[in-house]
Amino acid sequence: MTSLEVEWLEDWSGKPIRLTTERKSHLLDAHPELVDYVANLQEVVGTPDLVRQSVTDPQTRLYYREYETKVIGTKWLCVVVKISNDDAFVITAYFKDALKKGAELWTKS
Repeated sequence: MTSLEVEWLEDWSGKPIRLTTERKSHLLDAHPELVDYVANLQEVVGTPDLVRQSVTDPQTRLYYREYETKVIGTKWLCVVVKISNDDAFVITAYFKDALKKGAELWTKS
């Protein structure tokens, strides 16, 4: 698989999101705790617990879903997605103890 190959995710609103092999490699290099959770990225964007807009970049969305992990306990898995009119792509993903601030765009009812 080359760095230009793309896996497509679909968010809760039906928006297609690109996940390139390069970004997936970055996730695993920067956040090795995600090794068992890469397959969950679709679940996080497709059925999130919460979606917030980034405070620093209005074109960036933070998709959150809470997971009980074996190693680090209960954490929020955050998938960071850059969105424009005709494109959306995963920037990064990581586990967090707490949600970042930002305008709430969607919440699970």
